[in-house]
Amino acid sequence: MGDEPVNVKEYQELAKQALPKMYYDFFAGGSEDQHTLKENVEAFQRITLRPRILVDVSKIDMSTTILGYKTSAPIMIAPTSLHQLAHPQGEILTAKAAAACNVIMGLSFSSTCTIEEVASSCNAVRFFQLYMYKRREISALMVKRAEINGFKAILLTVDSPKLGRREADIKNKMIAPQLKNFEGLVSTEVHDSEGSNLEAYASRTLDPSFSWKDIAWLKSITNLPILIKGVLTREDVIKAMEIGVEGVIVSNHGARQLDYVPATIDALEEVVLAVQGRIPVLFDGGIRRGTDVFKALALGAQAVMVGRPIVFGLAAKGEYGVKRVIEMLKDELELTMALSGCPTLNDITRNHVRTQIDDDRHCRL
Repeated sequence: MGDEPVNVKEYQELAKQALPKMYYDFFAGGSEDQHTLKENVEAFQRITLRPRILVDVSKIDMSTTILGYKTSAPIMIAPTSLHQLAHPQGEILTAKAAAACNVIMGLSFSSTCTIEEVASSCNAVRFFQLYMYKRREISALMVKRAEINGFKAILLTVDSPKLGRREADIKNKMIAPQLKNFEGLVSTEVHDSEGSNLEAYASRTLDPSFSWKDIAWLKSITNLPILIKGVLTREDVIKAMEIGVEGVIVSNHGARQLDYVPATIDALEEVVLAVQGRIPVLFDGGIRRGTDVFKALALGAQAVMVGRPIVFGLAAKGEYGVKRVIEMLKDELELTMALSGCPTLNDITRNHVRTQIDDDRHCRL
């Protein structure tokens, strides 16, 4: 494996060497021109930090609570699918690494290990991601299983009435493995000679009619808090608050759905300003450095979710790789807080960052 990686980006290189091209492309790719995919990462580079000096930073506290659950840092594992394509033990190792680092894991609806296997692998706070299937009873059954197995919240993904056009998967004729969670319920066998078997499976199963009015149905079948994942506009977050969800996740699905939507860090502040502290706002997309975490917190996110780097850590070095990715981000966040004069998360304010909006405002003055 050569030298030990010193940052999260180096794990992506190791993963590229370790994985078959079809699987690497599946994890790394975005939709269509992959414009938003690049922007998700590059938009962070346009935000600069405004550190405060001569603050006592001999003790840094990164701990926080998310939906009332204590966690070591405002960093969560985003729900990402098919971890067994990255490592034979899949989500079980991801769950163990999350527990060891005391961070919350979101388990994907399209996980390759079952809900029960992940739940019994270790003790930890976990959230469950939900897609809405045409066969509503299948989605309902997954919610029940998550609830019985101690998951603490539902992350309802709302940006995928259809699957985005992921051209690498089409070229590679990506094969979706049979998902154990759905054994006897849905078959992933799709005979589609044209392109991605994943896309064919999604168009057969995902419910494009699911809308705001259906969230009442979801609330009626579970007592778990529901967070909506995939909000990018103030209009939608206002609707989300009206129907009474417990939180929102600013996300563009890792730029895998609609291309040319804004980078999530560029959409974050619009959502935060509309929410005005009434519900938690979580953030997902493009986090590769502790400085990125700091920037998202300064712009009003309560915590960030990390997706691809976790999978790359898993592909490169298994459970150890996932742990290292989380630890690297935590260590870098701790250093950023110290060098910015912020001993606690509450000390991180909007004044600690400068965005393009601030620059435009400054020019007009």
